[in-house]
This record gives sequence, C-alpha cells and structure tokens, in this order.
Amino acid sequence: MAMSMGSGGKAGGRGRRRNHRRPVSEINVTPLVDVMLVLLIIFMVAAPMMTVGVPIDLPETQAQAMNSDTQPITVSVNPEGKIFLQETEIGIDEVVPKLEAIATTGYNERIYVRGDANADYGTVMKVMARISAAGFKNIGLVTLQEQDS
Repeated sequence: MAMSMGSGGKAGGRGRRRNHRRPVSEINVTPLVDVMLVLLIIFMVAAPMMTVGVPIDLPETQAQAMNSDTQPITVSVNPEGKIFLQETEIGIDEVVPKLEAIATTGYNERIYVRGDANADYGTVMKVMARISAAGFKNIGLVTLQEQDS
C-alpha cells in the first residue's frame, strides 16, 4: 500500500516538529498575592509609627467623646510650657496668626487645646484666651476618659 508521509515530507513519518510555544492564557496569581501580603505587612507595621505628636499626659474626665468628621487643629501645651501647633513648636504670639493661616473654614474651624496635666494652668488659659479673642468659636479642651479602677 501507500506509505504515509510525515509532516517533514520524509518517508517513514519521522519528520522534525517545530517547537512552537503558545502563550499561556492563565494568570499566575501567586506572585501577586505574595507581593500584596508583603505590602500589607509593611503598612501594618508602619501605620502606628505615622501617628506622631507631642507627648502630653492628658487629664482624665467623665465627658463623652465628640463625633468628628474632619481633622481638627490641635494646639498643645507640654509640661515645660512650650506651645505646639499640631507638632510644630511656636511662640504664644504666633498662635493666632498661624491659626488664621491654616484655618480652612475661617473662624468656624474646630480647635482642640491639649494641656498636659502637669502644665501651668495659666499658660493653657493664655492660649485659649488668645484663640477666643481672635474670634474662633469652636474651641475645645482635650482630656482622656477616666478609667474605672
């Protein structure tokens, strides 16, 4: 009978086949998951370190926490009597001009005054008086909630 011819055209069907690699249509998800888990761990470790501030020992009260939608401006007074706007140290004469410069809603901006429990009461009151005299209406004192012992 007739002999079959291979793909190479040689007798006996022993032709050379071409190695054509087709692109794989499946996505390998394992490296993506590995990278995402590493990024998740990095952010979980780094997030607590991003919240820096002025170390202050706040007094405790029984007042309830306030609901807040936006980040308020914070003025802090540490035990040595130094005044901080957010985390930047400023002089008492600079409090009002700096507040007016960064207040996005004008004189309706929420301003929290954080006075250390060991800070001079007079210094905290001077700061609050200057802020109030400048026309700011939403001034609050920050305290810690009392812990039941």
